[in-house]
Amino acid sequence: MSSWSEERRRNLAADAEQRRLDDDAREERRLKSQEAEDKRRREERGKDRDEKRTATVQRRRERAQRRQARAAKREKTFTPENVYRKGTLLLVGLSAAASLPAQVLHFVHISWMLFPIGPAVEGAAWVMAAGVAYADERKLPAWVRWLLRILSLSAAGFAANINYQYGTSLAGNGLTVAEAQVAGLGLAAVTLGGPLFFEVRQWVLTLTAKTASPKQQAEDKARAKHEKKRSKRFKDVIDRQQELLLAAPYGTLKPEDAFARAWWDVKGAPLGVTADAIADRLDAEAEVATVLAEAECTPERAAVELLLADLFGTDGGDGGASGAAAVSPISGSPVGGAKAPTALGGKGKRPVRSTSGTEAEKPLAEADLKAVRKLAEALGGTDRLSAKNVRETVGCRNDYALRLRNAVRSESEGDTQ
Repeated sequence: MSSWSEERRRNLAADAEQRRLDDDAREERRLKSQEAEDKRRREERGKDRDEKRTATVQRRRERAQRRQARAAKREKTFTPENVYRKGTLLLVGLSAAASLPAQVLHFVHISWMLFPIGPAVEGAAWVMAAGVAYADERKLPAWVRWLLRILSLSAAGFAANINYQYGTSLAGNGLTVAEAQVAGLGLAAVTLGGPLFFEVRQWVLTLTAKTASPKQQAEDKARAKHEKKRSKRFKDVIDRQQELLLAAPYGTLKPEDAFARAWWDVKGAPLGVTADAIADRLDAEAEVATVLAEAECTPERAAVELLLADLFGTDGGDGGASGAAAVSPISGSPVGGAKAPTALGGKGKRPVRSTSGTEAEKPLAEADLKAVRKLAEALGGTDRLSAKNVRETVGCRNDYALRLRNAVRSESEGDTQ
């Protein structure tokens, strides 16, 4: 009996423990479920807040964009150009609205059959004014535009006269004479003012279109100036260029290519090169060679060349036992008319070529020397003489001009000493 009771107590205790464990498990599951639900709700609230924040930012951005668009539209609409364009058209419309009824009433008062005359006269002025704008757009001749302007102003003047008479005729119909006079002047003014405003507007737009691109305008002006100078300076080349352009099929030869070919035909050299330019370059090269020769042919170099000639003699010479050419210690040139190269030349250094042996043997004329002396006096000294100005003064070849210049310089240096 006692064992059964003990067993029952153990079973009851086990059942109680199991119920406690089951209750703990249910509570743990409930807490986990509640925690998951709270987390889900927090995430949903966070998403809602993010969506509301994003929507608010988007609305603010859209409002800012709309404000910017409205500001840009206002800025574009109220620019001086648009205000002038649209304001002028508004004035033109108001003037037409004010003048046309007076035209119609004037002719209808005479007879209802004359009703079309008023719109016809007023419309003629506006149609001719629009014709001026069309002529400017198509760049028609100036006489066409001036003819249209005259027709437009003539029609406007006729309409203004009619409106003036209609305005003054209102005296006694509720208006005094002074008021009728003012009404007539006002009607005449608006009748003439509309076409005049439109014409001034067209002038301003035309001038604005011409100055719309200052850079392009400056480039066109510079190109025209260049073409003018080229035509004046190279008239013979321009004539030949025109011949080539006329001879070639239209559009097949570019003007610049034709000018380059014309330059070669007339000057006999590539573009930009002339006979005088070639002669000046040769003179300059000869002068540089002379200066280099005078600078390199020193007594020290002559002594070194003599020493090298003794050490490294050459065959075929007539200046010594070793066959080396005798070198003058003063000028550094071979003595006795030797043609062999110097020792330095034999070792790979080319001696400076002297131009004295290649100059013409024509004696210097006294008249040419006098002309060069006068040129030196006019220039302010013989140091200002060059082969070019001597050649242009005397009219001779380059080598003869060099001899003349050197002779006058030598005379000047001798007189100074």
